Amino acid sequence: MTTILRTENLTIRFGGHTAVDHVNFEMPEKHFKSIIGPNGAGKTTFFNLISGELKPSEGKVYFKNEDMSRFSSVDRTRKGLGRSFQITNVFPNLTVLENVRLAVQSKEKIRYQMFRHITSYPSLIKKAEELLEVVLLLNKKQAIASQLSHGEKRKLEIAMLLALDTEVLLLDEPTAGMSLEEVPTILEVIRRIKQQDNKTILLIEHKMDMILDLSDSIMVLFNGTLLADGTPEEIMQNETVQNAYLGGSYNEHHAQS
Repeated sequence: MTTILRTENLTIRFGGHTAVDHVNFEMPEKHFKSIIGPNGAGKTTFFNLISGELKPSEGKVYFKNEDMSRFSSVDRTRKGLGRSFQITNVFPNLTVLENVRLAVQSKEKIRYQMFRHITSYPSLIKKAEELLEVVLLLNKKQAIASQLSHGEKRKLEIAMLLALDTEVLLLDEPTAGMSLEEVPTILEVIRRIKQQDNKTILLIEHKMDMILDLSDSIMVLFNGTLLADGTPEEIMQNETVQNAYLGGSYNEHHAQS
C-alpha cells in the first residue's frame, strides 16, 4: 500500500507539558483509521499538528512524501489535507447550496465576477448538488445555513471539504454535540464517503461502536504517546490498551457522557 500521510517523531510542548510525544505513524492511501484515547491524550493536538494549526517542537509531517513544515493550514488544505473541527465552520447567512458552490468555485479557481450571474456556471451548481446528495442534504439546498440543526451543519461542513477535493479527510469528533437522533445520519454520511473508495479518512471519535464499524485500523494515544496501532480486533484484544484506556478511563468517560 502507498503511504499518503506519515509523521516522524512528531512532538509539541507547551511549557513543561509534552502534549504529543515523538509520535510516528503511517497512513496508507484510501484507508480509514480512527484515533482513540482518553481526554487529554493529545488527539486534537495531534490533528492540529497535521493540519498546520500548530507548529511542532520537534518532528515532521509528510503528505505524499513532501515535508509539510513550511506550509500553512490553508496551503495544506489546498494540497489535499482537509480538516473538520469540533465546532462547525460554515457561512451562516448563505444557503446550503451556496456554501458548497463557493467551495467548488474556490477549488476550480474561478474568480467572482460582479456582472456575471452564478447560474452561468452550471457545472459548479451541478457539482455542489452532487456533493449535497452524498451528505444527504440535497433536500435542504435552499435552506439558510444558520437554520440547520447542528448535525446538518456538520454534514454541510463535510460537503465543503469534499468540494475542495481533499484526498485526506481529518474528521475531529464529527458527532460531538449531536442529539442521539442525528448520530446515525452522520454515520451513514461517513460510510457513504468510505464506500466511494477514493478518500483517506483519519477520524477522532469517542463512540466505540462507530469506530469498530468503520475503521480499517485504530491508533491509541495515551499521555501524548502512541500506545498501539492495529486492526480493530488487535486493539480490542491488546492488554496494554485495555488497562490504560478501555478499562478505567474509557468506562469512566462513557459513564459520564
